Amino acid sequence: MGKDVKSEAVSQLFRAILTLQNEQECYQFFEDICTVNELLSLSQRLEVATMLREGKTYGKVAEETGASTATISRVSRALNYGQDGYELALSRLEEKDK
Repeated sequence: MGKDVKSEAVSQLFRAILTLQNEQECYQFFEDICTVNELLSLSQRLEVATMLREGKTYGKVAEETGASTATISRVSRALNYGQDGYELALSRLEEKDK
């Protein structure tokens, strides 16, 4: 799948994220570390994953999120053949929202 992302720098990033204790702290950290467009792109991908899991078509997902078909395809590929990261996070969000 291309580059191996496992490195000390990436591990440090993940450890830093895991120290965040609430949504406000996440806003503070991610607004500092990401550009607005990067943050919006990440949130859009999660929204796309949510909609694809719900069985919505590419057309409906594109219409509702503004995501390109390339982005939708990339997210779909990750949902179907990836590391199950979307599934893990979205399942936990669903459980928490119950």
